[in-house]
Amino acid sequence: MGEKSKPFQTIDDVKVIDYAKRSQWLRAAVLGANDGLLSIAALMMGVGAVRKDSKTMILTGMAGLVAGACSMAIGEFVSVYSQYDIEVSQMKRENQYSTSDGKEEEARDDHLPNPWHAALASTLAFAAGAAVPLLGAAFIEDYVVRLVVIMVVVSLALLGFGGLAALLGGAHVVKSSLRMLVGGLLAMGITFGLTKSFGVSGVNM
Repeated sequence: MGEKSKPFQTIDDVKVIDYAKRSQWLRAAVLGANDGLLSIAALMMGVGAVRKDSKTMILTGMAGLVAGACSMAIGEFVSVYSQYDIEVSQMKRENQYSTSDGKEEEARDDHLPNPWHAALASTLAFAAGAAVPLLGAAFIEDYVVRLVVIMVVVSLALLGFGGLAALLGGAHVVKSSLRMLVGGLLAMGITFGLTKSFGVSGVNM
């Protein structure tokens, strides 16, 4: 008789995806995209509360994109480099008492955090997120329509980013998407409302 097929798969038969290995670049990319999307959208909405011309909103968004991307890159680089230094110091202390042949040390070196990769991922993701509200408002002259379009495209992007992060990280898609959407709408609404109140109260803009 031929060999019987296995009725069940054991854990050794299944290729398990280690989502933790994605945490470094995924965290940088998701945070960068989310920050770019929300900060630039909220900034443009805030300016739009007191200035109705499209040129002012676009220039404000562009300045925010450049400043934010630089800030994200520097912040992520410094943060991850600190983590890198800590892990390297820990490895040196452990190697003083290690009897391994070096292969284990090489494997651990491959898993050290890379500050350059994290900074680049964060910067590109921030710029990609920031481009969404900018493109949404770039070709619309009507004030009300422009604000509505920004809210719509940003909301769709928030749902998309939340779902993508959940899929890559093995989390719940709907919950992740809704968290991002609610947080983004709150950020835009609060910024618009506060800036509008400042303008109404007589602050010269």
